[in-house]
Amino acid sequence: MSIENSNDESVLRFYENIRIQVAADRASGGRHHLLGNTAKQHADVLREEIDRRRLTADRIDWP
Repeated sequence: MSIENSNDESVLRFYENIRIQVAADRASGGRHHLLGNTAKQHADVLREEIDRRRLTADRIDWP
C-alpha cells in the first residue's frame, strides 16, 4: 500500500513513530542509533504527504 492510499491517521501515526524513535536516539546520548538514512528518507516522504494534506504534526528534530 502506498502512502497516498493511507488514511490521515495512519500517515500521522507512521510519522509520529519515527519522531519517537529519533527522540529515543537523542536520549541515549548518541551511544545507539535506532534509525538511519532510510528512516530519514521515509520520514521526508511522510512529511511531504502531511504537508500536501494540510495536516499538522511536530517536525522531527534530527540529530
